[in-house]
Amino acid sequence: MTLQQFRELPRAELAEEMEQLLVAKFRESLLMDETEDLPLDVSYFDLGLTSLKLTEMRQILEDVLAVSINANVLFNEPTVGRLIDHLVDAVSDPSHRTAGAIPGTA
Repeated sequence: MTLQQFRELPRAELAEEMEQLLVAKFRESLLMDETEDLPLDVSYFDLGLTSLKLTEMRQILEDVLAVSINANVLFNEPTVGRLIDHLVDAVSDPSHRTAGAIPGTA
């Protein structure tokens, strides 16, 4: 799905799509299978991500979503659930710049 397609979704659907995408990517990074529950309210580090893996995750999400994600966002939004909320805000409002995710120019 492209950034434009994400932006065209109603907010509730955007949140569902963003959750599915992030849960899939985090499970993959954590070597979890689809049957394992990924808690959305647990810190990345408590889930087992290292700083390096978190940096890789940031790059993956930037590539998939075509947005630039400031590294501080990952530390200010330290759970998958909070990152989902942040990215939904960033994607749904192209002028959203204050929390660190800025629409990409590529």
